[in-house]
Amino acid sequence: MAMKYPKNKNTYCPKCKKHTEHVVSTSSRKARGKAHPQSEAQRRFKAKLKGYGSFPRPNPKGDGKPTKKIDIRLKCKDCKKSHTMSNGSFRAKKFELTGK
Repeated sequence: MAMKYPKNKNTYCPKCKKHTEHVVSTSSRKARGKAHPQSEAQRRFKAKLKGYGSFPRPNPKGDGKPTKKIDIRLKCKDCKKSHTMSNGSFRAKKFELTGK
């Protein structure tokens, strides 16, 4: 069973400052980038790895989260400005846009 959401939605546009019709689109949230290799924390971590023994902290177990967070983006039909939905990032296995 997929979570169904309308393709068009009447909601508040912060640019127009009124309720207008918006086109709904989605994108998955991206993971954060890598840490800079010369940051203080990275230098400390590298020094800790140089010592004897194994990894300095317990390795994470499991395969992580079963689903990615869905980011709902709304594009105003009047001013063409897009913004994210305030409570739009949530987890769903299947997400489907329905309607016209």
